[in-house]
Amino acid sequence: MSATFPRAALAATCLILLTTSTLVSANNNGGSMSSAPSMSTPDFDAATEYRNGIEALKANKFADAKKAFGNVLQVASTDANANFLAGLADAGLNDLKSAAKHYERATKANSKMVDAHQELAVTYVKLGQRDKAQAELTKLQKLDTDCAGKCEDASKLKDAVTAVQAALAAPPQARLDTTPPLLFASADGGDHAYLEAVGLINEHRYAQALVSLQHARAAFGAHPDILTYLGFANRKLGHYDLAESYYRQALAAEPKHKQATEYYGELLVERGNIAGAKVLLAKLDAMCTFGCFEADELRQWIAVKGQPAS
Repeated sequence: MSATFPRAALAATCLILLTTSTLVSANNNGGSMSSAPSMSTPDFDAATEYRNGIEALKANKFADAKKAFGNVLQVASTDANANFLAGLADAGLNDLKSAAKHYERATKANSKMVDAHQELAVTYVKLGQRDKAQAELTKLQKLDTDCAGKCEDASKLKDAVTAVQAALAAPPQARLDTTPPLLFASADGGDHAYLEAVGLINEHRYAQALVSLQHARAAFGAHPDILTYLGFANRKLGHYDLAESYYRQALAAEPKHKQATEYYGELLVERGNIAGAKVLLAKLDAMCTFGCFEADELRQWIAVKGQPAS
């Protein structure tokens, strides 16, 4: 990989052959986490758990959904989609306080997540916290005003504002149910979005790639390949803290992910942490018994931008 260009061209060629089940399955790349808290391989695949949770929600199996999304959140605790869906599972179990906490985390992670603002507001009404519900309505109205009918969520925003206004206007004993679009993106749609993102990254169109990657993430959850590219695109846009967060999430989901390990090492080099990058290189070398290009690329980064790798 060059300093400005990932190996997405090769990835695009390989991904044309991917089936949905292939993308959802655990990534078996080599490598290791470093310069971060020690992590062991989870005894579940976060991407599979995410899809299991969605299927459980569709079947109204809320306890199963809660368990599945709980596993996902062990890997990606700040993921907006997973928190939102975990909130829906809690709501299905009538655990409104827990649902509200998950919706709050979702809106904190993504302040423009319309579904989460809507469900949080309605949940606040159910809990008798009308001031908080009104505050969520105000946020939705601002998003609607900023959108001016021209953004992707224009129709969704208007529906959400109407739903929250109706909840606030309803008598206390009224049953308050909404029907948010549940982010149940299809796996086929997720594959398409991922391939599109890879192409955009090849063209250095990182901001557009992030949009496609988020669509893929809605379908597949904490998949290490998606998280790695989210880290890469954010890094190229200068969002270093966010990039590091995504790399760490990718390695939490799959500690032996070679590409995430390499890219994380490159980020450390860019930030002047040569010692941390060398630790990651040592772990790549340990995993790549006969050598691998991820280790070779990181070695070159360290040699050029830091001190020659020993």
